[in-house]
Amino acid sequence: MPEKSSVVVLVGPMGVGKTTVGKKLAKALKVPFIDTDAVVVAEHGEISQIFETQGEPAFRALEEAAVAAAITEPSVVATGGGVVLSAVTRELLKAATVIYLSTDGRHIKSRLTGGKRPLLKNGFDDWTRIYDERKPIYESVADITINTSGQSLAATLAAIKEQLGVS
Repeated sequence: MPEKSSVVVLVGPMGVGKTTVGKKLAKALKVPFIDTDAVVVAEHGEISQIFETQGEPAFRALEEAAVAAAITEPSVVATGGGVVLSAVTRELLKAATVIYLSTDGRHIKSRLTGGKRPLLKNGFDDWTRIYDERKPIYESVADITINTSGQSLAATLAAIKEQLGVS
């Protein structure tokens, strides 16, 4: 297992920008970028199909395995919004530096249109309810919290790098 500081895991609600931020951060830190949702899709098919045919518990088990594999090497890891629901995953996250990308939600609505998000049958109302439910869990696993509300990608990256102590 690598040093905690060499594995950065991004958590936060759906649509907050974990993948976008993660790709840029990995490039800046010169480490691989891993998106756990992309890993699950590549290995098992579309997430919406997994939810439909096997159910959410089956998806969470696949997600746990993706996180466990991702944190074995220095990297920046973007996770799905519900990754923190698993006690197994929350325990795994203790081996990494966890950055919670928080938001006031104002910019999220436009990011959710046309997506394949199985938990958002009622759109932004579902997003708000789910975020309110998960927010305390995100806070409990986070080593660093970055508020992305009204902030550019460059400003978010600068804040993360400052917190990590890298230039």
